[in-house]
Amino acid sequence: ALRGARIDVEALNQDIDDMQSMLEGYLAFARGEAQEDPGAFDLAAFFEKLSEEAKLRKRRLETELSGETEVHVRPNAFRRLLSNLIGNAFRYARHVKVTARHTRGALTVTIDDDGPGIPPERREDVFRPFVRLDEARNQDSSGTGLGLSIARDIARSHGGDITLDDSPLGGLRAIIRIPA
Repeated sequence: ALRGARIDVEALNQDIDDMQSMLEGYLAFARGEAQEDPGAFDLAAFFEKLSEEAKLRKRRLETELSGETEVHVRPNAFRRLLSNLIGNAFRYARHVKVTARHTRGALTVTIDDDGPGIPPERREDVFRPFVRLDEARNQDSSGTGLGLSIARDIARSHGGDITLDDSPLGGLRAIIRIPA
């Protein structure tokens, strides 16, 4: 019985460490996000790096880019926004398609995957800090429960938003819309 108790203490300590690192990560993000100056972000270059990541993770990636490839955003924050959403797609799906359309002062990035998706009634929940779904999309316990919350904060701080929908690939569709 004593051995069982020790495991519980270790698990609790691990939970506390995880929460502390999540909070530290979020606060570091919030401080950095507030201070970062707007600049150029090259979508084409980002997509190239993404292709390398897809190969490493053995994922099928399609990318499509139309309009001006350079957008004026806070580059590090915007990279984190895209990385959080696309990282989720890579984590839960085998096939990911990222489409970016930059026209007349607006950028729309659509991320489609063939993963398990998120039930419509839970889609708003995933944007709340520390909320993690315990269905099929949550078999990987390495996430912090902050990725989508941070992503939406970044989109909104750029004057835009993120919405979730059903993907034609069968999984989840995430749509980022920002003025750019």
